Amino acid sequence: MWSRDPFSQFDKDADFHVSCDFFNGNPFDLRNLPNTGFSYVKSNEKTIQLYKFWYNSSITYPGIHDQDAFNKIKFDPFIQHLGLRIRFFDTAYFGGFCQPSRDLNKVCTMHANCCVGLENKVHDIGIMLDDWQKYVKSIVNQTTEGHKGSWTVPQL
Repeated sequence: MWSRDPFSQFDKDADFHVSCDFFNGNPFDLRNLPNTGFSYVKSNEKTIQLYKFWYNSSITYPGIHDQDAFNKIKFDPFIQHLGLRIRFFDTAYFGGFCQPSRDLNKVCTMHANCCVGLENKVHDIGIMLDDWQKYVKSIVNQTTEGHKGSWTVPQL
């Protein structure tokens, strides 16, 4: 769910931006746990090589999800050799069900990660949308500095 324009949070020097299931506070630390469901990628030779390498990782790591493959290859010396600049999005701005943004004044997107099953995702996204609409309409949001709002998700 997009709540506001996320582009101000992008790093102009990064080649590959990716959201996180769990963010450790350092946007350049490869130990962050990425969620490849939301990414922003500059089209350049580095990212083209990344995607080729990532695609071919299905041979090295057969049977694993592409996100799990990315989590493995991000440490590969080939990625470092490319000089690829990877940036992990802060969950304060790009939250999800795993690690929701705690401040609705900052959140740009929320992802239905860590939620298994389409029905569960649709249910909790509906609740998330209701939470957002209440926040936007709230008198406190419009008149009181510092009100952060809150999520009631995930439930399922």
